[in-house]
Amino acid sequence: MKFSSPSTPTLSIIFLSTSLLQLTFISSQICQRSCGKLPFKFPFGSDPGCGDPRFNPHVSCSQGNPIFTTHTGSYPITNIDYTKKVMYISDPSMSTCSCNQQSKGFSLDWDAPFSFQDDNVFALLDCSLSNSPVFQQNSLCTDQKNNSKVSLCDNQGAPICSFLYSCQAISTINLPISTCCVYTPVDLGPAFEMDLEKLQCSSYSGFYSFNEHESDPNSWNYGIALKYKFSVNNEYPDSCVNCERSNGVCGYYGNYNSFICNCPYGINTTNDCFFGASYNYGSRLRSLQIGTWLIYCLAWLLVLVL
Repeated sequence: MKFSSPSTPTLSIIFLSTSLLQLTFISSQICQRSCGKLPFKFPFGSDPGCGDPRFNPHVSCSQGNPIFTTHTGSYPITNIDYTKKVMYISDPSMSTCSCNQQSKGFSLDWDAPFSFQDDNVFALLDCSLSNSPVFQQNSLCTDQKNNSKVSLCDNQGAPICSFLYSCQAISTINLPISTCCVYTPVDLGPAFEMDLEKLQCSSYSGFYSFNEHESDPNSWNYGIALKYKFSVNNEYPDSCVNCERSNGVCGYYGNYNSFICNCPYGINTTNDCFFGASYNYGSRLRSLQIGTWLIYCLAWLLVLVL
């Protein structure tokens, strides 16, 4: 059986198709505008080189899942309010009204550009009333025998503790119910270090809103709310505003984390995607690659025609 060889025009079409596919790969935009269903905007970035470099070690996108990371673990990001500059995360080891479980606690990294929103409430659960440092001697408030234990937590949080211990899951704790379980942020230090092993508590619960049902712990919004700041004056960078207006994504590059605007088709500029500024080195390299492919394709067509 005799097989016919492909014609010259057919080979040309195959070659051009392959070239265009390679051009498409080179021209992809690295920085993404979302992670799963959650929009990703400055200062957060989907990949290294995207967003603000100060936030990159703490916020990432892993297989379509937005993740917040500290030295105590990695936590799913449930929402980001870009207007209020607040990020909401959940701790899978946190106890809620529907689930009581062991936990090691939660802490922020000392150098992280985050702080706790004022609405956060943290309740320590299942603490040892005899050995936990949450309860200590206080000479300013004693009983008739001059020997009383005063909790370091917020005494005004007693109703919250009562509501939490009314939950079926939390009510299974065998130790006596503490009437004061809400821990004050000042006692946790600047990084809000909540080491449950040192505190001799088996778990904790956290929420950032009563959801208009203060007496119903089943309706509370459980999780942790974190505030973030762009800079000391907390103003949105003008360079990033111009970049995003031109359909770009703000990022950084180089040893000094210089600003770049990551544009569609993989081109990076130092200003915006209107290409009014110079390209950085990586963009010039991509442009050179694209130009080389185009010249090669044109030369091939000229050889076929002549």
